Amino acid sequence: MKTVSLSGSPRASVGKTDAASLRAKGQVPCVIYGGNEQIHFYADERAFKNIIYTPDTNLVNITVDGKNFLAVLQEAQFHKINDKLIHADFLQVIEGKPVTVQIPVKTVGQSQGVKDGGKLTVKMRKLKVKGLVNKLPERIELNIETLGIGKSISVGDIKIDGVTILHPSNISVVSVQTTRNVAAEETATPAATAATPAATTAAPAKK
Repeated sequence: MKTVSLSGSPRASVGKTDAASLRAKGQVPCVIYGGNEQIHFYADERAFKNIIYTPDTNLVNITVDGKNFLAVLQEAQFHKINDKLIHADFLQVIEGKPVTVQIPVKTVGQSQGVKDGGKLTVKMRKLKVKGLVNKLPERIELNIETLGIGKSISVGDIKIDGVTILHPSNISVVSVQTTRNVAAEETATPAATAATPAATTAAPAKK
């Protein structure tokens, strides 16, 4: 996984009034937990571009008051009306201790089902996984070249060494569905085939 940097400042006090004041200045209240103590800090909202406003999942090297903390984003809270980021929770990465993160899903290749007229549907853009940081991939790549119409790749079909996927094994991640055009062609073909012998039988014999 890639590592991005985030520089923050310690919060002088923790509470709703202080948080509201920070947000009014374009700052985001944050917390790091999972280590020896919780670290409350704030950071410029613009600094979250490569942490939240990206399809990738990255490790975050957070610098607060001269100290560095390696962490992963666990939760981001947004304003209900204007959708602005209002709080971020980070889990500190401890060596030898597994973490839980969301990993993006990427399909590789063009499926046979799509070539045959089907429609590819990615039902889960990210998968929640658990594992040691050095085992976590940047993305989960699924080769879909042999995926035919009506077929799918489920959670149980995905194997990543040292990583546990935290979803039921029967959940579909990506599938190729039949389109209306394909269904219409499949319905019309037998009817046309059946009509041909009938027409031949009905034709009068030449004299």
